[in-house]
Amino acid sequence: MSMYDQHLDKNAANHVPLSPVSFVERSAEVFGDLTAVIHGQRRYTWAQTRERAARLAAALQALGLGRGSTVSVMLPNTPEMIEAHYAVPAIGSVINTLNTRLDAHLLAWQMNHCEAQVLITDREFAPTMGPALQALRTEHGRELVVIDVADAEYTGPGERLGTHEYEALLSAHAPVATLAGPADEWDAIAVSYTSGTTGDPKGVVTHHRGAYLNAVCNAVTWTMPHFPVYLWTLPLFHCNGWCFPWTLAMLGGTQVCLRKVEAKAILAAMRDHGVNHYCAAPIVHNLLIAAPPEQREGIRHKVRGMVAGAAPPASMIEGMAHMGFELTHTYGLTEVYGPASVATQRPHWAGQSLSEQARLNGRQGVRYPLQEGMTVLDADTMAPTPADGQTMGEIMFRGNIVMKGYLKNPTATAKAFAGGWFHTGDLAVMEPDRYVKIKDRSKDIIISGGENISSLEVEDALYRHPAVVSCAVVAKPDDKWGETPVAYVELKTGASVTEAELVAHCKGLLAGYKVPREIRFEDIPKTSTGKIQKFMLRQRQPVGGR
Repeated sequence: MSMYDQHLDKNAANHVPLSPVSFVERSAEVFGDLTAVIHGQRRYTWAQTRERAARLAAALQALGLGRGSTVSVMLPNTPEMIEAHYAVPAIGSVINTLNTRLDAHLLAWQMNHCEAQVLITDREFAPTMGPALQALRTEHGRELVVIDVADAEYTGPGERLGTHEYEALLSAHAPVATLAGPADEWDAIAVSYTSGTTGDPKGVVTHHRGAYLNAVCNAVTWTMPHFPVYLWTLPLFHCNGWCFPWTLAMLGGTQVCLRKVEAKAILAAMRDHGVNHYCAAPIVHNLLIAAPPEQREGIRHKVRGMVAGAAPPASMIEGMAHMGFELTHTYGLTEVYGPASVATQRPHWAGQSLSEQARLNGRQGVRYPLQEGMTVLDADTMAPTPADGQTMGEIMFRGNIVMKGYLKNPTATAKAFAGGWFHTGDLAVMEPDRYVKIKDRSKDIIISGGENISSLEVEDALYRHPAVVSCAVVAKPDDKWGETPVAYVELKTGASVTEAELVAHCKGLLAGYKVPREIRFEDIPKTSTGKIQKFMLRQRQPVGGR
């Protein structure tokens, strides 16, 4: 034993488990008078936000929740969604943010799979969540405690589904003394579901340590200052808002909420509140570029955007530059807490042409500062590929900002971590400057408006039509959405069906954004063994959108 191991043990004074919940306590303590959240007419300081989260934590504890319990939330970008990200982890429970675009059947499946005990849901989603809760009862035999949120900014229809109302519940409970976080930083903080590329979705379990470190990484990578004004254009259900609820807590920032993502509302918030940071998929940035110039009037301060979800097209990067917005491109997956690499812009890039800057900035880049490893390896041999910009391999990560694994799926977990690296399934090259560039997606994922669409899931829906004998779905470049699914279909001999009929058929089986925007009745190229050659179908795609 070394002398440095003697009488130098961990104790409460020198070792505390890392948890992003601690950022909330600090900002309430030192920045308590500063505005934390803006939503319509509502304003909360950091002290008030901390108290509201602490009241929610107390209410959840009173409902019997604690370490390892799951709380599902079906909420837009509102103060309640932010508060849930602070309260649920503070009592050791696990937050499950539900995708507001999913159908009732899939929502019920996810809530059952993660054994949710409580659901916090906004009235707007009652038409979907009502059937989801019914399916949860009838198909899975599970009952949840439902907490309804009645946001004054929502004036549409929507019934109450539960026995508790959010504001009344907070009022009925004194705040917990401290948003304490876990005893072990390896404890789960969230479970987020993938799109289900090869069957049922997989529940990605992340931990407090990773969420803490990625929250710090966001600030370091973006060189975010204290007190940023951040606009919630990115759905908070996406990888826990890519960890930005905790980043903003760390920096004492102001979070401007937005229920609906519309160009006019975004630009008005930027002007009215001095928003200087926002994150979004390419489709949202394109909305701003296409907005009438008069909607951008009055925005004279520097606005910085972060783009992820799909590689930004050069036209988008150039369009943002013409607007005077500074753009940072990141890449990641749910399994690595959202963004885990960044196309760090080097000083000499500024001297390049705008088109060359767009090319350089369109790459997936280099690992986040606190991510220990990112590389391109041969998936079979696990040998590094040469940095020649030509030899393809698979992007892999390792480090503290990698998930615990897939919930109740040891086989998939072991496969994902084979060889001591997390396998992303994305095929890429390493360029000579050690920046990574994606060339293909081995899982055939289509990224439309920042949402992942499984081509296999869409194909399965098409195959359920009796007239279809063979089909293949690939991504089609789209000026608005980034990518949309296009289906190639071969019909059974003697059968007939129209494009409109197949689209209607898919709408009955898939969430709306997954339905093919175009169906082509063409011969599908196959190998001698009958395997569909999707790369040849991709070559048929036009350069731009329709």
